[in-house]
Amino acid sequence: MTEPNKIKFQKKQKPKRDNRPWGFFEIISSGVGFQVKRISVKPKSRLSLQWHRHRDETLVIVRGIAGITLHDKTNINNFGRGQSIHIPRTTIHRIENISEIEILDIIEIQTGDYLGEDDIERLEDDYGRI
Repeated sequence: MTEPNKIKFQKKQKPKRDNRPWGFFEIISSGVGFQVKRISVKPKSRLSLQWHRHRDETLVIVRGIAGITLHDKTNINNFGRGQSIHIPRTTIHRIENISEIEILDIIEIQTGDYLGEDDIERLEDDYGRI
């Protein structure tokens, strides 16, 4: 007796984690013109002050409390779970975990014609990566 055609399911690979001095990120999904990341920031840590030439970003806070700097001077503190912000390309910005004890988790949706990690123009960095 022959077996009916079996459907083969591919096991979904776990997102690759990219460790950084401030925490880590992992790419959850990507396709033509978009990429979705989970960004996890350690307490009292922050990403570089930066901008992007080729992509826009939408940030959604899923855990913790963020401080967000826009245009090198506008600070938004106590940005919490469920809140989102759109950051157009070329906008100077920084994300900071203002908590002393809790991790900050963000879902970042990138859209644009190029989404590579080398599209980060750092202006200031706590970890000497300029």
